[in-house]
Amino acid sequence: MVGQIEFLLQARSRGIHLITEEIERHLPDLPMKGIVHLFLKHTSAALTLNENADPDVRVDLEAIFDRLVKERETFYRHTAEGDDDMPAHAKTVLTGVSLTLPVKNGKLNLGIWQGIYLCEFRHLGGERRMVATVIS
Repeated sequence: MVGQIEFLLQARSRGIHLITEEIERHLPDLPMKGIVHLFLKHTSAALTLNENADPDVRVDLEAIFDRLVKERETFYRHTAEGDDDMPAHAKTVLTGVSLTLPVKNGKLNLGIWQGIYLCEFRHLGGERRMVATVIS
């Protein structure tokens, strides 16, 4: 059985944001076992799964991304949408826009320290559209 829903994530400022609970609120009742595939319909934000215990991880990840891909590089050609736009696209390529997660006993089967993150690479990207496909 396959089901699919589409929903909006709240607008956030630039940063790495823990969104596990927000995702779970939007999901339908999950099967006893299966898979949830999450797809972010954007090119300047990303999804990742990482440690959810220490908030310093989020701060460090953002610092790493900002060191890897800097704003206002002279070689950027795509600059019409602001200094943060081309770097946001590049960071999204590095991270990706989808996650496939296992389901067990009607819940996401995440590790004890794992959380789902929205990597918002724009200073203010606005609401972000998410597609969740549930396969049982």
